[in-house]
Amino acid sequence: MKTVLVFKTSINSELTIKQKVEHLLNNITRNPDSWNFDLEDCDNILRVETQNVAPEEIINPLIKEGFYCEELKD
Repeated sequence: MKTVLVFKTSINSELTIKQKVEHLLNNITRNPDSWNFDLEDCDNILRVETQNVAPEEIINPLIKEGFYCEELKD
């Protein structure tokens, strides 16, 4: 069963995504179509559709790269 994980981030530009985040998220999810950002939202939302990735697997690498990342619960 697929779930959608939603995160508040400090990532605020397409350039940052391309240069620093895209490769990281593709390695974690193994599917470039499974994640996206809503940079027009004030929380710079990252959504990840997954079956087997835990929130910490997204949060910890982004924090290690210097970004803020917090899972938003329902």
